[in-house]
Amino acid sequence: MNDTFLKACRGEPVAYTPIWIMRQAGRYLPEYHEVRKLGTFLDLCKTPERAAEVTIQPVDILGVDAAILFSDILVPLEPMGVDLEFVEGKGPVLSPPVRDKAAVDRLSVPDMEEALPYVYETIRILRRELADKVPLIGFAGAPFTLATYMIEGGSSRNFWNTKKMMYQAPALYHALLDKITACTSRYLAAQARAGAQALQIFDSWAGALAPCDFAAFALPYVQRIISELRQETDVPIIYFANNGATLLELAADSGADVLGLDWRINIDDAVRRVGDRVAFQGNMDPIALLLPENDLAARIGRILEQAKGAKGHIFNLGHGILPDTPPEQARLAVELVHRLSSR
Repeated sequence: MNDTFLKACRGEPVAYTPIWIMRQAGRYLPEYHEVRKLGTFLDLCKTPERAAEVTIQPVDILGVDAAILFSDILVPLEPMGVDLEFVEGKGPVLSPPVRDKAAVDRLSVPDMEEALPYVYETIRILRRELADKVPLIGFAGAPFTLATYMIEGGSSRNFWNTKKMMYQAPALYHALLDKITACTSRYLAAQARAGAQALQIFDSWAGALAPCDFAAFALPYVQRIISELRQETDVPIIYFANNGATLLELAADSGADVLGLDWRINIDDAVRRVGDRVAFQGNMDPIALLLPENDLAARIGRILEQAKGAKGHIFNLGHGILPDTPPEQARLAVELVHRLSSR
């Protein structure tokens, strides 16, 4: 198996910089659309054979160095007692919103292996199918990010209701986060037991927080999850706080092995600020995949050069690949990373 990704996570020497792409199994691939026609998005997440198929597609099509489980960060919220629906053109809708004590009290903290058997069956299928290919990454949403969806009832531009609860009803907010954290910790530990070889925690909306609020209302819950995972598994853990350049030093205290970076910071700046405490993952602007080949090579080369001082480096985009991206451009980026970084 190609274990370059796992070695880079641990800061071990590698022959070249590994690359995988956030949302690499998804809407930019025609092959994905063929599978997606067979049902709704949630149907796809909940059908292990099809979820495994789309997970493997970018490994075979692009030549990436790791696969990431096809699922969604919101899936664990359903067994907690929240209705989840993905509405075309609107995104996720969660109902009813969780905004008072009665709503928080109604939420359960289930046995995640019993509640989400399809996730773990997908992982087991993938480990068999990927045995001689690449490692498998499991993932979950960070508690703060999951809380925003539960409190807002979906996506939000300003997180009014979430921050209102944080500032005006902090005890209620922390009670909610305690439940989400317990579920997320169980969810990730069970993924590792099922066979995930690395775990990524997505904090998609962390950048909406001031550093002081991140330290008080988000980071402690990520730290708790990682601390609990360390008692069960030694797989590498990646923490990605999107739009989090102002939170970098705090995020480095999360306990993660790897910090994911978006494109709003240069990797060499991150290395200067954090040192060799963690490896880094990232961080090209997803739309930079549209650059002509020579310009794309120059952009990738600059990022690789900036990352030379890092403890370890996994090349990735600074966020998920966008649906209109030509697959051949993603394939070219993988080829360029491999060629330009070869020792």
